Amino acid sequence: MYILSHNIVSPIGMTTEDNLQAVLHDSTALCRYEGKWGLPDPFTASLFSDEQMERMMRQGLSRFESLVVESVERSLQNVKFDFSADDVIFILSTTKANVDQQTGNNEQELSLYPGVSAQRIARYIGFTTQPVVVCNACISGLAALRLAACLLNTSQYRYAVVCGADVQSAFIVSGFQSLKALSDDPCRPFDIERIGLNLGEAAATMVLTSDMDVTQPTERCWQISRVAVRNDAYHLSSPSKTADGAFLALNDVLEGFDTENLAFINMHGTATMFNDQMEAVALRRAGLTGIPANGLKGYYGHTMGAAGILETILSMAAADEGIVLGTRGFEELGVSAHLNLSPQHRTTSQSAFVKMISGFGGGNAALLAVRNPLIITGNAPSTNFTISHSVSITPDSVTIDGKPLSLSENLSGSFLTALYKQFVNDYPKFYKMDLLAKLGFIASDLLLQEEGGERFTPRTDRAVILFNRTASISADREYQKTIADSDNFFPSPSLFIYTLPNIVTGEIAIRNRYQGETEFYVLPDHCPETINRIVAATLATSSHKSVLFGWLDAVSESDFQANLFLADKTE
Repeated sequence: MYILSHNIVSPIGMTTEDNLQAVLHDSTALCRYEGKWGLPDPFTASLFSDEQMERMMRQGLSRFESLVVESVERSLQNVKFDFSADDVIFILSTTKANVDQQTGNNEQELSLYPGVSAQRIARYIGFTTQPVVVCNACISGLAALRLAACLLNTSQYRYAVVCGADVQSAFIVSGFQSLKALSDDPCRPFDIERIGLNLGEAAATMVLTSDMDVTQPTERCWQISRVAVRNDAYHLSSPSKTADGAFLALNDVLEGFDTENLAFINMHGTATMFNDQMEAVALRRAGLTGIPANGLKGYYGHTMGAAGILETILSMAAADEGIVLGTRGFEELGVSAHLNLSPQHRTTSQSAFVKMISGFGGGNAALLAVRNPLIITGNAPSTNFTISHSVSITPDSVTIDGKPLSLSENLSGSFLTALYKQFVNDYPKFYKMDLLAKLGFIASDLLLQEEGGERFTPRTDRAVILFNRTASISADREYQKTIADSDNFFPSPSLFIYTLPNIVTGEIAIRNRYQGETEFYVLPDHCPETINRIVAATLATSSHKSVLFGWLDAVSESDFQANLFLADKTE
């Protein structure tokens, strides 16, 4: 993919150039907030001021949606194609979208669905094709670029507009506080004194194409050469101690590439104890510890759905100036590998870099960006897939390969729990899952039982790709109850982790030891054609031989649906 235009909107700048200059001058918007949103505990974050937000607000749109529009419209100012055409796809990367509007009123939930929000944004700007939302926790930004690459390089679209954005709220901050993951002071990535992360708000947009006919190569022409997503299959919230997912993602994007041409590796660098250590292990395993490395959370905090795209754009802008940005807050190395880090900005003459990121649900991603690349013509060959097994679950029925499953006559209590007891009953962690994860766990297990063969051995050749409309609405409701009453305030970490819809893909990966690509997408509506196109494009642009995919939506105990499939790749 070639980058036609880009933009960063953050509390320290409204354009990419503004942001670069702010970082070069050691500016940050990180500051301490006390009593913000009625939260009892203080926190440090990078937030838009009321004045900044007021200038960005669009009539009829939420705070989150207005931020996305601001960044996307700025990125489209200089493009020369008709972005309302049917060969343009809008992809939105976000972890929680409009969750700051969560009130507990079920009648207002439609505005909380990320796909509906994306549709509203698309119509406001003028996009006419159906948008896709990537909800893959902290790796959402790179996962969105991965999806863009799949769709562009299989000629399904000519252009992709990819925006990553999140705004902060009591919902998100209290959740991270419940996980004991936040630092009261500005974060210190990779430092021996690091104690946690800061959160941030931002939006970042890339306009991309794979069509060299519309790309005008210059001395600053950038290509997103490869993007890879891999799962640890280890733990939902703790990174793998052996960094398996990050290592696999790095290997994927660097295969055949001379690493001596790398200017730097931009790491996730959350300043949490385990993430920074895991990334260090990944670089050591990949033989990359000598390459200059950096992290940008000391300037922006963790911007969640925006992080992967923002940090890629800023890295690209810095490399254009021959600069390796410093790691703000870093003083003394506090990880086991001898990383090439510095708090000061450094110079470079190289023209490529790697971006790494990881997140809850076991997700890891890496991206290779190259300036002035060799021009590669031709797209990925079309790939089909053959479905071998299917399962469908509703609140009162189960069918496998189109045939009703014989159920016990003594089903009682929760339907999903009854199914678990009758057909699985060997994974007690099931009882801690939220409704969406339980549904995905049961459906995938029934599907894999039907497949037969050897199970629970590590696999890197199977992807897990799930879709829905309501994201994690059921878990969001339950978590909101724990913070709604200031006199009975008890944010639950066990509930908060499930307010990320991609956690269900992590549960499936952990259960089955899948270390392939895991993705979670939210659509405005259930559209089998879109699902099949994305799955086919993913297989066409990866080494995966098979995929577990389908629709998985759960609103309540009386309103859920699973339609999952196992499919093998066919040329």
